[in-house]
Amino acid sequence: MFKKEVIKLPNSELEIKVAVPWEEWKSFLDQAFGNFSKELKIPGFRPGKAPKNLVEKQVGKGNILQDAAEKAIQKTYADILDKDKIDAIGAPKAEILKLAEGNELEYKIVTAVIPEVKMKEWKSTIKKINEKFKGEKVEVSDEEIKKEINKIAESRAKIVTVNREAKNEDSVLVDFSVLRDGVPIENGISKNHPLVLGKGFFIPGFEENIIGMKENEEKKFTLKFPNEYHEKSLAGKEANFEVKLNLVQERQISEINDDFARSLGKFENLEKLKGSIREGIVEEKEKEAKEKRRSEFLEGLINLSETELPEVLVQSELSKMFQEFEMQLAQMGMDLDSFLEKMKKTKEDLEKEWRIQSEKRVKSALILEVIAKEQDIKVENEKVEEEMNKTLQYYKKEKDLEKNIDLGRLYDYTKGVLTNEKVFEYLEKM
Repeated sequence: MFKKEVIKLPNSELEIKVAVPWEEWKSFLDQAFGNFSKELKIPGFRPGKAPKNLVEKQVGKGNILQDAAEKAIQKTYADILDKDKIDAIGAPKAEILKLAEGNELEYKIVTAVIPEVKMKEWKSTIKKINEKFKGEKVEVSDEEIKKEINKIAESRAKIVTVNREAKNEDSVLVDFSVLRDGVPIENGISKNHPLVLGKGFFIPGFEENIIGMKENEEKKFTLKFPNEYHEKSLAGKEANFEVKLNLVQERQISEINDDFARSLGKFENLEKLKGSIREGIVEEKEKEAKEKRRSEFLEGLINLSETELPEVLVQSELSKMFQEFEMQLAQMGMDLDSFLEKMKKTKEDLEKEWRIQSEKRVKSALILEVIAKEQDIKVENEKVEEEMNKTLQYYKKEKDLEKNIDLGRLYDYTKGVLTNEKVFEYLEKM
């Protein structure tokens, strides 16, 4: 039987030193020799029957030893993890210390492990947070409802081309150039740019200069960028604008009444529409309140915990954050490289900025897992499979995605999400 020594390292890593006796690791060497022998074609010998010295001559003794050592390490390392109940994560780093025929095989492995989380007394903190949110009531004002109805009406506005001066709330198409010292700034030229006057999408003064212009009219003016402008090189600086108005369209917005409500298809009158909007706003506010409470739970629990995070977990979470961000960018028609170029940043810059958040996300996941184990919170396999099937139904519509799905990972992910939800529900009832 092989000997081992397990040494704890900082940041939730272990160093495992192993010595495999010659009698045990000789079997791996014999196996490696046999495998090489079967693959070789040596004149006068059937595959697998050539003498050892000829096989070693063709393959190289060092290669046979290395192959045997790799197989011995894989087997003995797996046995150690299983016997000692070590929750290793990430790719281990192996180093062979002694490799010679007739001697012990000695090697060491450094691996990250699921970190231990030490929790101080936390239940009183959760109860205080619950008490704080208990007194909060979700209220919806008439003004909020009116604002939402106006948004719907504006989104359904009838657009009519008109031959007159542009005025507030018109839709217009403009060509424009933004110049400094006679040179266009980056992304400072646009053709047939759509704009609704009065919405304040451009810097102060731009839309005001368009008002009063007619189709095909051209105009030049100078404006100062706000001091807090996102592009620092332009903040507080003056620039020259050259504008041509190509089209003026009047936005005819329906009167807000029972007929408007009925035009939406499922409302008898305006009051029914208002009621539906009120319910939607209440639901959204309740969701926001829940997310806020859960965020405070995690913040409080993190402050009451102690753990050492292995770098592999932090990097894995950073990778997830980048994937999520790239999906958000894709929805806006942008990719990561374009975003980084626009912001004049590198991926490494974002990693530094996001590292603290990544560590918080890892700690949060570990803490929720600790509470789940402490309180014996589990999710039935049937429930996990039910949720998995919902996900798989979605992926079936996207054939390329369905082919690449890893059912094992999907099961673990789904189980984790459902378990965390049950933990949060437990905390909310305290």
